[in-house]
Amino acid sequence: MNRRTLLAATILLLPPVAALAQKRDPAKLRVALLPDENAATLIQNAQPLKAYLEGALKKDIELVVTTDYSSMIEAMRFGRIEIAYFGPFSYVLAKSKAQGIEPFAVGIERGSPTYNSVVVAHVGGPVAALADIRGRDFGFGDQASTSSHLIPRALLLKNGLDAGKDYRPVHLGTHDAVARAVQNGQVPAGALSKAIFETLLERKIVHGVATDDKAYDVLRETAKILDLDLSKLRG
Repeated sequence: MNRRTLLAATILLLPPVAALAQKRDPAKLRVALLPDENAATLIQNAQPLKAYLEGALKKDIELVVTTDYSSMIEAMRFGRIEIAYFGPFSYVLAKSKAQGIEPFAVGIERGSPTYNSVVVAHVGGPVAALADIRGRDFGFGDQASTSSHLIPRALLLKNGLDAGKDYRPVHLGTHDAVARAVQNGQVPAGALSKAIFETLLERKIVHGVATDDKAYDVLRETAKILDLDLSKLRG
């Protein structure tokens, strides 16, 4: 979460119809963070967002990290959370199950409403170019992730690599799990958010015994991805 400007983070507001009828102005808002990294890290990095929302809204804020993207969508759908942070792809999936949400603001990352994915491989491993992915395992994050699944999968397809046919997709859940799997040789290559990858390198979280950024090769960077808007329940 610290990779994006917290005060402009992508948020969806979706109280279910029944909850709206019973309590339109709850004293506490449950805010679900996009489960794209370790839960403890997400909670810690979102403390400025929590403080801002409590000050601005004069309400208690409870930060929630669900087990995966699908769980967050279902939690919102059934009223177990009031607010959620979605990426573009997971927003589309959520919208398909709950038509009442609509955007009202945009997320900002490092001064821009766009971000990128990177395809990475371990230095000295069997994958030195995209073509080397053929016939091998490839690490993705959650199936509902934009930058760690949808966009890089489309990039590979554009380069003649069809998932399940030309390589074996391995879904590892979070972006940091992808980076660790590449580092540890669990998969020879994988894809994740560029901003998250850079943060992991800066913090030496995925270096292990390596001492510099050459523990990884960045094989390709995707085109810019538009971040999602803030959304609210229609009406």
